[in-house]
Amino acid sequence: MNQFIQMNRYLFAVIAVVFVVNFNALAQRTIAVPQIINYSNEVYKAGLQNWSVDQDSEGIMYFGNNEGLMTFDGYYWSVFPLPNSTIVRSVAVDNKNRIYVGGQDELGYFEADETGTLHYHSLVPLIINTEREFADVWRITIVDDGVFFMTNNRIFRYNGERITVDKPKNTWQYMGEVDGKLYAQSQEQGLMQYDGGFWKPLANHADLNVSPVTHILPYNQDTLLVTTLKNGLFYLVGNQLLPKITEVDNMLYTSRIYSGERISTDLFAFGTTASGLLVMDKQGRVVQKYMYGEGLQKNNIRDVFIDRDENIWLALDDGIDFIAINSAIKYIHPDKDNPISTYTMRIFDNKLYVGTSNGLYASSFQYKDLGDIGMANSRFVKIADTDGQVWMLNEINENLLMGHEDGAYSINGFNAKKIYSTPGTWLFTPVSRVYPSQSIIAGTYWGLQHISFDNGQFSNPKEVEGSEESLRFIHFDERENAVWVSHPYRGVFKLFLSKDLKKVVTQKEYGMNEGLSSPLNNYLFYIRNNILVSARDGIYEYDISQDKFVLSNLFKPLKGVSPEYMYEDKTGNIWFVSKKKLGVLDFSRSNGEIPYTLVYFPELDGRVLGGYESVYAFDNNHVFVGANKGGILLNYNKYRERILEPNVLLRTVKALDAEKNETILYGGHGQFPQDLAELSYKLNSFQFTFSSTLYDQLGNVEYSYLMEGFDKNWSTWNSKSDKEYTNLSPGKYTFNVKSRNSSGSESEVLSYSFYVLPAWYANTFSYIIYALVFLMLLYYYIKRQKRKLTLKHENELYLRQLELDHREKEVVRLKNEKLKADLDFKDRELVSMTMHLVQRGEVLSKIKDKIHEIAKKDDADWGSISFRQLMRLVKSGERTSEDWEKFSVHFNNANEGFFSNLKARHPDLTSNELKICAYLRMNLSSKEIAQLMNITIKGIEVGRYRLRKKLEISPETNLHTYLLQFIAE
Repeated sequence: MNQFIQMNRYLFAVIAVVFVVNFNALAQRTIAVPQIINYSNEVYKAGLQNWSVDQDSEGIMYFGNNEGLMTFDGYYWSVFPLPNSTIVRSVAVDNKNRIYVGGQDELGYFEADETGTLHYHSLVPLIINTEREFADVWRITIVDDGVFFMTNNRIFRYNGERITVDKPKNTWQYMGEVDGKLYAQSQEQGLMQYDGGFWKPLANHADLNVSPVTHILPYNQDTLLVTTLKNGLFYLVGNQLLPKITEVDNMLYTSRIYSGERISTDLFAFGTTASGLLVMDKQGRVVQKYMYGEGLQKNNIRDVFIDRDENIWLALDDGIDFIAINSAIKYIHPDKDNPISTYTMRIFDNKLYVGTSNGLYASSFQYKDLGDIGMANSRFVKIADTDGQVWMLNEINENLLMGHEDGAYSINGFNAKKIYSTPGTWLFTPVSRVYPSQSIIAGTYWGLQHISFDNGQFSNPKEVEGSEESLRFIHFDERENAVWVSHPYRGVFKLFLSKDLKKVVTQKEYGMNEGLSSPLNNYLFYIRNNILVSARDGIYEYDISQDKFVLSNLFKPLKGVSPEYMYEDKTGNIWFVSKKKLGVLDFSRSNGEIPYTLVYFPELDGRVLGGYESVYAFDNNHVFVGANKGGILLNYNKYRERILEPNVLLRTVKALDAEKNETILYGGHGQFPQDLAELSYKLNSFQFTFSSTLYDQLGNVEYSYLMEGFDKNWSTWNSKSDKEYTNLSPGKYTFNVKSRNSSGSESEVLSYSFYVLPAWYANTFSYIIYALVFLMLLYYYIKRQKRKLTLKHENELYLRQLELDHREKEVVRLKNEKLKADLDFKDRELVSMTMHLVQRGEVLSKIKDKIHEIAKKDDADWGSISFRQLMRLVKSGERTSEDWEKFSVHFNNANEGFFSNLKARHPDLTSNELKICAYLRMNLSSKEIAQLMNITIKGIEVGRYRLRKKLEISPETNLHTYLLQFIAE
């Protein structure tokens, strides 16, 4: 028995491996894959697991998350937990944007209040007490009869007023709605349909007893598609279940289908528990597979949801993924393990060829059966012997040629045949526009190559003598048997060839004298049957009559555009790349007097391969663009159709006071407030947040805003999704915001008006109080003024008397100031005179000493008349009586009453002692006094001693200080 079990296990393991191998072989990647955006729990800041997805009429996304209801508006994530903090397993939004949720022993709905803030309303109180323990609510379905909540052992129906309970025979395993009809599966009872308030048996199948239904989808007019967890797909036709055969049935038995949605009339998306997302057509073929490592964060998908833009949201076991499956832009990766750069692409013989930095890749497809090349199954094969850099693929004479760093090749199917080995071929140009051209010219690293075409084969390559530059921009002009060439750092030339095309006969350079603004940084193209040169200041065209270049009138409206690459497609549209930005001049749509419309593709800014740009338009549904990583497939028709006005949502409006306390005025949900909000003067700072639900263009949405009553002009366009205003003055304000998408289309303006009330001291009632107070004050003022007038006359005399007294005092003050000034002058005069006398005494003393010194000499005749006269003159100069009289006059003027006051107190003072007192009063030194009195210093010291005794002052008392007191006051 054990051996049998082990054998069965081994056999099962072998079968499982075979299933996986077959699945990987069958479920290949499509040629192009859409953009996939991953949102991890680190981004949305909530639980890892997500269980269900829905969307409201505004485009806001809702997710059932382990931590509650989670919302996403394109910029902001928010989480609203349930009262019992349980997992939200199911979410459904009705046509009034009421969000129904189901958790563990909890069901109800979130609804916005008058401020637009979501609040939860539990419906559990409407359930009878005996039925309130029901564990998880796995599914919620909204139909005309009400809202149905499915648990394992109950289905609750809420009709807006009350809840009824439906119990199964065993357990409920599935519930869902298709075209307004409600279906459910009960174990052992099979599929049932809700009709007239009752569950009626519809269909049963033995497989349903072991594998529950996971989804029911519309298929054809009278057929539904049923997915089961373990047994694959079934058709539901009437009341019969019929198995649907697919190429991956074996895989579906092991990798369970947990959820599904119809993408289009022919495509369905199935989320599995272990194999990611499968996109399958009606024939049961897997046309696309998204798994971990190929864009998804996890292979375990809990729910699949198609939003209103027909893009896919995936609720994962860990995270949320967004697949822009309906986007006009998809990406091509010929080597999914190596994101190599793509330099050129071409469709030839039902194969897509991709030239990369690592060789040439090719994939076969059947375009007619599919209609979308990007959705064709991809089995890219690297063509042998093409390792290295591929520069160009050209279709000439119904042959596909490849320019390679190792030379030139002819491509036939999945084989490459080398034409020549001259290193580095940039591109090819036919010599004649008549099919077939007998010769072609190739631009290479080392000049031009001439290649002959005979019997359907390219052969006999020859170097064109006289051309040795690297020539990446060339065009053969059969009118003059010449080759136009350009090199950004050499210039623009026309090389005239010999008739046999073997050598350059002569050449002419086209520079500033020939109309170009500069000889450098010029790029040559052949567009609309004319030679064009793209320069820094515009696009020039060749005027054959003048043999010079002139600015093109056709391209003059393209101000500031200097393409490094230009390409004309079959319809006449001109594609260009300027500074890594892709654009097209669409001549099928004029713009006023301009015969074309300029369209940019900002989603691709920076992704286009710089320096080696490449665009190939197979048709307007398939435009291939070389990119830094892989290639780009652009559906231009779909891109034009999707150039619609974007939407803008005002998500929150908050008012803040000085302490940054917030008051929510609008929470972003429900009906937008129409009434004018009146706010306290303290709430005078505001924060606005806004977003757009263009989920596949979030990186290219820009906003502009204007606050009426504050801003003068609309703000510049930017990606910032919030705006703050602080300390607004009282008054009415209206905040306006709008968005624009990558094509420049603008949304409607969304406005929110509010009124900041004035402070309590600045309202109408306050102004009335102020008026009354003012009148009272005015009355009091008038009465007070009358009283003042009665007192005025009485005060006039008093004031005049005060004024007279003030004037008299002023006169006295001025006199005193004048006297003081006179005394100061006299003091200065006295000091000056005294110093003069002292200096004169010193001079006379020195003269006298000198005379005595001379007289002591032996040969001096002391008795001579001259000596005697000289001595008399000196002695007459030393007489002090006249000096003292002059000094005394000046001293009395400056120190009035000094001598009289001193004599009054000390009457026994002699005249010499009075002199000494006067000199001491002036604070002269003993030496200076001796000079003035013509006595010795010792005599002065003796006089000072005697003076102290007469004045009766102690030795510690300073004579000068003592004498200062005798000045008359």
